[in-house]
Amino acid sequence: MNKALKTVVLDWGTVSNGDISCDAIYSTGEISFHTLTRPEETINQIGDSDIVLCNKVLITEEVMKACRNIKYIGLFATGFNNIDLKAAKERGIIVSNAGSYSTDAVAQHVFALILQHYSKVSTYKSFVEDGSWISSPTFSAFPYPIYELAGKTLSIVGYGSIGKAVAKIAEAFNMNILVSTRTKPTSCKYEVVSMDEAFRRADIITFHCPLTEQTKGLISRDRLSLMKKSALLINTSRGPVADEQALADALNSGLIAGAGLDVLEHEPMRPDSPLIGARNCVITPHVAWAPLETRSRLVSIVNENIKAYMNGTPKNVVNP
Repeated sequence: MNKALKTVVLDWGTVSNGDISCDAIYSTGEISFHTLTRPEETINQIGDSDIVLCNKVLITEEVMKACRNIKYIGLFATGFNNIDLKAAKERGIIVSNAGSYSTDAVAQHVFALILQHYSKVSTYKSFVEDGSWISSPTFSAFPYPIYELAGKTLSIVGYGSIGKAVAKIAEAFNMNILVSTRTKPTSCKYEVVSMDEAFRRADIITFHCPLTEQTKGLISRDRLSLMKKSALLINTSRGPVADEQALADALNSGLIAGAGLDVLEHEPMRPDSPLIGARNCVITPHVAWAPLETRSRLVSIVNENIKAYMNGTPKNVVNP
């Protein structure tokens, strides 16, 4: 396939805030960019485009029926639950995702959240900035408790590329590592345990599983009750993996010591989220994947996917 195809990018603003040029996107013909696309705008924005690139815009059966020229959908994401894959397959539309582009970035963010809880760098930064160290009677002021990671037990739920990267970093901190995963790994040098045991034994538990019917609500009230009162929970996977009300209750009651979250059930965060103001809860706005290098890598993968499709050898296809 070598003819020029019309391309539309529906939510470029989720990939670049101006630090990645539109010129970085590979195109064989006319290309248009939209910063964001509301659901009611999707059909009009796509129009007669052949190639649709998006991150989180819903491409439903209704959209595909209305936009009959669509031949290929490329995702700026690993997840593809925003695309009606069945409808796409019925229409011969190829859908490709971008996998494993954010492994190092997400693993890095996991430990940023862990270290905020254990080393409290931002807390002590505020302590210094408000003049409290100036008035300290001793050379070393440590009113906020901090702890070593060495010797602590880290439970990793999900043992894909990110889970493995997290385990590698944890080894450097001399942590004890447990793994819990639906499919027992064929080669894993760490102790593999049940889900309940992962919650029960963890000093820190971190989640790296996809969102499925089985993992939705995995962080439940019952499982939170198994945890140590000193334990920290990290979620950088998908928001609905956690029962947010149960998690907020566990934090506010002291059932667990803290949480670090980069994902929520509703994004952007809603003003009625039960986790707003929750005790010892650090929330970042879904940025674990967002370092510049990571997003540049993502664009490169999307480009390679388009080129493969144009050459008649599509790859990273999620609806074969």
